[in-house]
Amino acid sequence: MFCSANELKNLINGRVILITGAAGSIGSEISRQAAGLEPSILLLLDQDETGMFNIEKELQGSHPNLKIVSIVADIQDKGKINQVFFKWQPKIVFHAAAYKHVPLMEKEPEEAVKNNIFGTRIVAQAALSNNAEKFVFISTDKAVNPSSVMGAAKRVGEMICQNLNKQAKTKFISVRFGNVLGSRGSVIPVFQEQIKKGAPIQVTHENMERFFMIIPEAVNLVFQAAKLGSGGEIFVLNMGDPIRILDLAKELIRLSGLEPDKDIPIIFTSPRPGEKFSENILTAEEGSTATENDRIFVAKSMPADESVLYNGLGKLEILVQNNSKQEIINALKELVPYYSK
Repeated sequence: MFCSANELKNLINGRVILITGAAGSIGSEISRQAAGLEPSILLLLDQDETGMFNIEKELQGSHPNLKIVSIVADIQDKGKINQVFFKWQPKIVFHAAAYKHVPLMEKEPEEAVKNNIFGTRIVAQAALSNNAEKFVFISTDKAVNPSSVMGAAKRVGEMICQNLNKQAKTKFISVRFGNVLGSRGSVIPVFQEQIKKGAPIQVTHENMERFFMIIPEAVNLVFQAAKLGSGGEIFVLNMGDPIRILDLAKELIRLSGLEPDKDIPIIFTSPRPGEKFSENILTAEEGSTATENDRIFVAKSMPADESVLYNGLGKLEILVQNNSKQEIINALKELVPYYSK
């Protein structure tokens, strides 16, 4: 059972809504769907000024009567983030700002920690301090049994949200989903560009597979989860069956009117650092419970021990300042027991 359009509108209508990462693939679609639900003010926050200009212009065209405020800011800038919350008092926060590219974050784990962990903590604590009603953290299936720095950092973000939820002022909700079709940096635009050039399509391995969902569908489920959430949950989206990347590559070639391995060769490289052959949506110890929406269920994930979490975060703060890459990875492993690298 899906929440109706009116039920979703009740979540957003007349409230000040903040979306971090608003210029990104997910954040911009959250912005579009939120704009249609008639908030009193829509706050768009991102450090990408060009992307911000584009989404603001688009929304001003489609919703000329909506008050839209664009804020160019880095979520790691605690002073600026606190000013934003104090001035505008957002009631619903969708936190989509994150570094998401797995191989890049393997090279620079300190940046993943600073942005995906400490940036998340800054925004989440500001939401709590300013009495936001709900804080929705956009997470990923890569947080499950993570094999990458990016995934481990996202898992710590979930842990932060669950622990802050204990204070019972703001309802903290995390939403995990897999790859979204057409997002920036996703495999489909890469394959399409290779086909356009007549170049070989590069597939990392014949058995590599991923969950996929189109962006508007995934974001609608984020809103559904935000409406359902009572605080502390990690919602997991039903992404359907995983798709082999090789099959996806062949289908894209055929859709271009060409034949795989005849007109466009397919070559196999090897998995990049931090990549898995397949993704899971739950850790081994979690399990899940159903919700009233058959596309969404809840991971049975207990909040991390508070002292362990905050001691680990304190350790990471020191290691990040010293740029100690391997020690950062070791500290993440201590915080996230199922992180294997």
